[in-house]
Amino acid sequence: MPVVLTREEIRAVLSQITGVPQLMASLLYGSGLRLLKCARLRVKDLDFGAGQLVIRDGKGRKDRLTLLPERLRQPLREHLRQVRFIHEADLRVGAGYVELPSALARKFPNADRDWIWQWVFPATRQYLRPTTRKLHRHHLHETVLQRGFRQAVLAAGISKHASCHSLRHSFATHLLEAGYDIRTIQELLGHRDVATTMIYTHVLNRGPFGVRSPLD
Repeated sequence: MPVVLTREEIRAVLSQITGVPQLMASLLYGSGLRLLKCARLRVKDLDFGAGQLVIRDGKGRKDRLTLLPERLRQPLREHLRQVRFIHEADLRVGAGYVELPSALARKFPNADRDWIWQWVFPATRQYLRPTTRKLHRHHLHETVLQRGFRQAVLAAGISKHASCHSLRHSFATHLLEAGYDIRTIQELLGHRDVATTMIYTHVLNRGPFGVRSPLD
């Protein structure tokens, strides 16, 4: 069974995280993202006008859409302003390169310095790619958020064995609690089979084993 946090526990955990990790954790919960998909978001994947995120190359190698929480739009805009400042500074010294999928790199050979292809959550340090001798910037490593999240769970006094993936589980469960239908949640999570999504009905005691105790 998935580990699901209550809304109160989510608030308690997020209050113990600050900076970029807090923004990333809020996206995991607010958009139902997997940790690595959040770390690999690129600037062009954020559609503020439509209020949606594009998740590239998900399971089954398909792109999908999920929601961009209204509450995070302004913090993300402010965050991107800082990221762009860093990117422009990199460009001025001849750096500013980002890794592209091989097929895209061949199709768009000069896109690896374009703003739209940059990571939303870039690493703090650059690295020298041996094959090209160019300075690249990777996305923030997922362990940064994993460590911060675990410390926040402990600081919040939560005894559940929660991980970053628990935020995705909580996203799905809380949408079910709010009355959204299982097919909509399946689409948002990117599950190919609705049976995978149905596990959250068991968390709510609404599935086939949702038996009410005679004591109650």
